[in-house]
This record gives sequence, structure tokens and C-alpha cells, in this order.
Amino acid sequence: MKLVGLISDTHGRLPDAALGALAYCNHIIHAGDICDSGILRELQIMAPTTAVLGNNDYDEYGKNVTRFAHPVIDGVRFLVAHYPNDARIGFNGSRAIAPGDPLPQVCVHGHTHIPEILTGRDAYPASLFICPGSCSRPRGGFPASVGFIELEAGRVRAARVESLDGEVLMEMGK
Repeated sequence: MKLVGLISDTHGRLPDAALGALAYCNHIIHAGDICDSGILRELQIMAPTTAVLGNNDYDEYGKNVTRFAHPVIDGVRFLVAHYPNDARIGFNGSRAIAPGDPLPQVCVHGHTHIPEILTGRDAYPASLFICPGSCSRPRGGFPASVGFIELEAGRVRAARVESLDGEVLMEMGK
């Protein structure tokens, strides 16, 4: 099993509790508004890290951090974008994927600072649409949070968003 950690909207702050929560991840995804290149360096020390630019980011992170990312982790195809609408794929396609590209199984976004897990028809054509909230500036009455996706044999086994003190805020299918 592989554990993918999700983080977003750090806005230049990476709390120790967020680092601790992500410590056992095999891969980390940052869904934008990083606001400090040191944050990516810290995450990359712990695990391979995929990141995208948010509306408060600039091109300071190098050529591998762009508006969209399409990692394949343990055989699962991801689409990562900062804005929720950029991570959505409608009947007209998406700016994030080219015609003919395989559809992602998991779409990850940030920007709202509000945790979200959608599955089934609400996530279509992906099987999972997820936002980890924000670990530094939460909104909507939610605490600071990070997300996790468990992968096994090319499939999503579980997904959840947790507060930085480890309380499960929401889970896939619950």
C-alpha cells in the first residue's frame, strides 16, 4: 500500500504538526499557494513531492511546478490543480488535460481552504475529487487540515481529511 499526503494553501507557513502528519507518506501533493520555496524543500526531504502553482505563487519553484500536474502514483492517474474548476472535467473537457489524454482517477485541488471529498457522480469522470483544506489558514469553521489517499494495486483504497491533531474530519464514502 502507498500513502499519498495532500496539503494546500500553506501561504508560507508549514506548521510542525503538518510535517508530522505527512511524515509517513510515500508521496506528497501540494495543491498550490505554497508562497515559500523552503516549504517544497522540506516536503521533498520527506517524500517525492508534486506541486502546482496557486494564485499567490510565482515561477520561483522551477520548471516542474506549473499550473497543472499529472502524476501517476502506484498506477493511479492524478490531476492536480489549485482552482476547483480547473480540476473539474466536464463534457467540454478541461484546460488541464489535452484531448485524447487518459482521464484522471483522482482530482486534487486547493484554493477554497475548505476540506472536501466527492465520489461517484459528484466526482465524475474521476472516482475521487478531493481538497485537503488548508494547514495554515482554514475557512468554513474547519480546523487546519491535511489529506491522505491510500493506494493499493492501482486503485484508490481510502481517502480522508484530518485536522492537524489527527481527528478525521471526513472520509471517502462516509
